[in-house]
Amino acid sequence: MLTLLPPPKRIELLGGNFQPAGKYIYLDAACPLALQHAGNAIKAALQTNERPFELTAFRGTDAIAVTVDISPDAIVYAEGYSLTIAPSKISIVAHDPAGALYAAMTLKQIVRQCTPPRAALPCLCINDWPDFNVRGVMLDISRDKVPSMKTLFGLIDLLSEWKINQFQLYTEHTFAYRQHQSVWADASPMTGEQIMELDRYCIERNVELVPNQNSFGHMERWLSVPAYTHLAESAEGCIDPWGNKRGAYGLCPIEPKSIQFLEDLYNELLPHFSSRKFNVGCDETFDLGKGLSKQACEARGTGRVYLEFLLKIYNVARRNNRVMQFWGDIILHHPELISELPRDAVALEWGYEADHPFQEHCARFAESRIPYYVCPGTSAWNSISGRTDNAIANITRAAETGLSSGCAGLLNTDWGDNGHWQHLPVSYLGYASGAAASWNLMGSKSLDLPMALSLHAFHDPSLRMGKLAFDLGNMYQKTGVSIPNNSILALILLRAETPVAHARAMGLTAGKLEETLEWIDRVTGPLSSIHGDSITKDEFANTASLLRFACRLGIGRLQYDRMEAFPEGLRHDLTVDLDSIMSQYETIWRIRNKPGGLKESIGRMKCIL
Repeated sequence: MLTLLPPPKRIELLGGNFQPAGKYIYLDAACPLALQHAGNAIKAALQTNERPFELTAFRGTDAIAVTVDISPDAIVYAEGYSLTIAPSKISIVAHDPAGALYAAMTLKQIVRQCTPPRAALPCLCINDWPDFNVRGVMLDISRDKVPSMKTLFGLIDLLSEWKINQFQLYTEHTFAYRQHQSVWADASPMTGEQIMELDRYCIERNVELVPNQNSFGHMERWLSVPAYTHLAESAEGCIDPWGNKRGAYGLCPIEPKSIQFLEDLYNELLPHFSSRKFNVGCDETFDLGKGLSKQACEARGTGRVYLEFLLKIYNVARRNNRVMQFWGDIILHHPELISELPRDAVALEWGYEADHPFQEHCARFAESRIPYYVCPGTSAWNSISGRTDNAIANITRAAETGLSSGCAGLLNTDWGDNGHWQHLPVSYLGYASGAAASWNLMGSKSLDLPMALSLHAFHDPSLRMGKLAFDLGNMYQKTGVSIPNNSILALILLRAETPVAHARAMGLTAGKLEETLEWIDRVTGPLSSIHGDSITKDEFANTASLLRFACRLGIGRLQYDRMEAFPEGLRHDLTVDLDSIMSQYETIWRIRNKPGGLKESIGRMKCIL
């Protein structure tokens, strides 16, 4: 039985095996260059030392092993394809070059499951097309962790194989603006040259690299620098909705220099991208109306002041020939204003819990005929090991609502809040779930996700790594304490005394943490015997070590209430353990990521004890 990610719409096994009679892979003569990447993927999947294959744009009459044809009349859905594996020939017919590429990716996954490889390809027929036209992933690169180019290339290869066709890098201060070096000096930002290189790499793989620059709230990195403080809504800072004291946080919308500042940023950033889309952010404007704009908000309404500034940003984006995307959370607080949004702006309806009210929120945009994406998340952040069941339920709910309400796309978000402590492979489960649900929602509900991860994310011949990641991602449920957008173990590490007192009231006990500790050991026990990628194994080993440490620390806090009361021996053991974990974490960080942000991320760990 084949496991494909995402699962195809229709698959029929025909009996028999493929034994190619020829060596040529024919690419439709009308567009062979557009099909070259698909052709190379087919070639790499099928080729052996004993049986070489060669691309050609001449069909001829013999020696053809694979044909790739483009026929919008035969395949009516954009990005759709038909893949037929017959005894002597493989035939691909696609609506467009993207469909041909996706057929090649499906073939690649079929070959991956043949034993021995390439020797017994089953004859079959697959007809396939996407549910969502836009199937995206957004990766946070502004909460300390900026991936290396090698990491980004590998991630694009993975997402393209899973038929993801849009990618965004969430940016606050991590683009190397040439006139603003004081803001990003220690962040190892993406340069213009790197963006152009990544953009080209994405285009070859049918992935649209969409520029992303937050432009209203979440501007702390800018406003903490004296040269930009005059743009702040409140230079003295603000209290966020969770009671945390923040520094200068958001731009002041009534300060004329704010929009001039953004226009300067856009003028430098946007030419490096081929995409005509642009995510301007504008979410979580916590301090709006609490500083310089207080009088204006009292006179005209906070929602009106927000919308006026958003429309100024929209006009700047239009002057740069871009379609504006923006986070929809703020305008949803002022539903009477939604109808005033431009009809070509795209609202991003985000929510990260299994019970997020996507249906209610999407209806408000649909009623005003505002295009929108549903934006669930991987649930990897603030969790260390992920939140498996929540991620799947959140993504499925978003896809169900989006598909039934006619939304424009699904953008799966992967954040890095509070130091980006989760390692990249922890997010693979969320990426895979989003890829499956956005391509084939019905099929995704019966997908064996642990098996798919083992095969197509971890390339684990033992087929155990996917289950390990899946189960470890459900660690958050074992403590008996459920906290939105977090796991209690992550909060124990991040928030000193407060969460333990709160969690005790919610039922957290030392016994539950002892059970969780035993469960972590049981789930990760097979890790040393799995013959997979050594970096990934090290990442999951470090993840498990941090979770175990959090359990032990939590038990100590529950028993002794305050860390100052810990026995010297316990405190010593925890300190030695944490030093080892941080050393491993730093080594792993440098393998996949740029150095900027490491000091800040690991600095949060140093504050735990």
